[in-house]
Amino acid sequence: MYEKTTLANGLRILTASMPHTYSVAVAIYVGAGSRYERKEQAGLSHFVEHLCFKGSQKRPTSKDISEAIDRVGGILNGGTDRELTVYYCKVAAPHFPLALDVLVDMVRAPRLDPDEMDKERRVILEELAMTADTPSQLVDLLIDQALWADQPLGWDVAGTEESVKTIDRQMALDYLSRQYVTNNIVVTVAGNVEHRQVEEQVAASWSDSPPGSPSAWYPATDGHGPRCALRYKKSEQAHLCLAVRGIPLQHPDRHALAVLSVILGEGMSSRLFLELRERQGLVYDVHSYVSHFLDTGAFTVYAGVDPAKTVDALKVILGELVRLLDGVGEDELAKAKELSKGRLFLRLEDTRSVAGWMGGQELLLGEVRTPDHVVQLVEAVTVQDVQRVARGLLVDDQLHMALVGPFRSDRRFAPLLKL
Repeated sequence: MYEKTTLANGLRILTASMPHTYSVAVAIYVGAGSRYERKEQAGLSHFVEHLCFKGSQKRPTSKDISEAIDRVGGILNGGTDRELTVYYCKVAAPHFPLALDVLVDMVRAPRLDPDEMDKERRVILEELAMTADTPSQLVDLLIDQALWADQPLGWDVAGTEESVKTIDRQMALDYLSRQYVTNNIVVTVAGNVEHRQVEEQVAASWSDSPPGSPSAWYPATDGHGPRCALRYKKSEQAHLCLAVRGIPLQHPDRHALAVLSVILGEGMSSRLFLELRERQGLVYDVHSYVSHFLDTGAFTVYAGVDPAKTVDALKVILGELVRLLDGVGEDELAKAKELSKGRLFLRLEDTRSVAGWMGGQELLLGEVRTPDHVVQLVEAVTVQDVQRVARGLLVDDQLHMALVGPFRSDRRFAPLLKL
């Protein structure tokens, strides 16, 4: 599926040839994120990512950077998560050299202009304000706080208003010099391009950069947050999350949990969707999802519901969790497996997705599993595996809830948190 070269300075280059496509996607993955930050630095990784788009050595302004890709009809973006930061660009195949040059220049030589940094600080503060005003995003932050409490996994990746205001240029420079080193970076390219061409151009751009000693991420500890985290907000809809701690990225039960989540709340024929929306008409949006980190994880259910019906919806969700403990049928398992496989294969028709498939795995795991290997692991999941995982994770004292809506207290909800 892919070819890999590691330069003498530790930089890893992975390519996937997709000659039938008209595009090329380039992604740069960095071992940087909120799990690498101390509390007083919260939001630093995210701030640095923003600053890389504000001007570089070759393209001094954000306009110069964005116009370079806009002129060829491409897509340029980035993102910061807990364990990685990614910068990516997708262009028509003939413009691959330009896309690579723009990304490398942004990441290797950001200007960090003080005036631009002050402006971007205000932008990020507006981003934080937007999240606070968006209940469906705010409830995600609250459930993290409930699960992980006062540690990096429980903080907003973008930081807080207080921490963002204290981040200065020297902090950004120190972070770049520590984390943005070649042995902590993976470059992935997918599309109508050859590996040798990619290797030559990346080496020409980056082989003169030395490796470094990047900081490690902070391990998760047992959180002691509230089992029920509530935020009052006068809104037309209540936003609810139920969650338990899950399993790490490389855990052997990862695919059993993924199948369990599909059965419970992924897709329009899932148990939650059929019961809460189709049969009872309680919600518009209800779904479950799995989060994996290097040393832990989470399994979460989200629902948006009429505040007057929140207790009813919560009882139904808890009832569906209990029903999982009784097991699933062979037909239901087979359907979930096919949904998982189909979703994977459809995703891998896109060059951007393939670049992401390689980059995330290589950076975090040091290897890239092929889609066929993943399909084999999914196929190996049994009904016994699903029930065992459900019974191991869905335990009363591990169940946490977050709620955003017009509620002054959790007294109507907290007593219901049992299976």
